[in-house]
Amino acid sequence: MTQAATDLLNAVLALPEPDRSEVVESIAVSVEPPPRGLHPAWGPELRRRAAQLDSGEVQGVTREEFRRGMQAILDESGVRRG
Repeated sequence: MTQAATDLLNAVLALPEPDRSEVVESIAVSVEPPPRGLHPAWGPELRRRAAQLDSGEVQGVTREEFRRGMQAILDESGVRRG
């Protein structure tokens, strides 16, 4: 590794984790494009949401809880099941 690359790596490693993640994502996309169907902008968002779940900042719901909640919203708005 060149000295410039080493210096850059050290600077990146000194960044807070969210910034490091974005740098990694940007570099990874430049080396190997993401799979089709997943826009590169989703990487940081998915990591942010996963971190919120891991920290307990937000609580997940089961598929059934989600379905019941959405159905309640539809029922309240008068939308009929199709």
